[in-house]
Amino acid sequence: MIVNYLIVMVIGLGGGLAVGSGLVAFLTVLGIVPRLTQLTKTKNYIKHYEWGVVAGAITGSWFSLSEPLFDLPKFSLIIIGLFSGAFVGMLAAALTEVLNVFPILAKRVGVVEKIIYLFMAIVLGKIFGSLFHWIYFVDR
Repeated sequence: MIVNYLIVMVIGLGGGLAVGSGLVAFLTVLGIVPRLTQLTKTKNYIKHYEWGVVAGAITGSWFSLSEPLFDLPKFSLIIIGLFSGAFVGMLAAALTEVLNVFPILAKRVGVVEKIIYLFMAIVLGKIFGSLFHWIYFVDR
């Protein structure tokens, strides 16, 4: 019985190290934290950003393992949703900026002169998809 627990612990630790290494490599190669500090003109706070990423990863891991329940008012969900959306949006913006996704996509599709429509389609698709998800699937 103890051997089974040890095997599961080693597998979990190995998986966590692999995923964590991939996340660190992802953030490092794309230079998300330095680019974020450059865009927001807050280079003096780069250590705070780095510790924020570490604290977020640890907190997210803990929450995913323990599944805590919070008795929060519904109004607080709006604030949490705004911060979560801002995080995902900034991460997506950093990815697209670093990888030059939109100019390459516009050239391949042949809509270089109408790239604003491409941007609006992506933004509106994300908004309506998120609204559909939250209205239809949450609290059912």
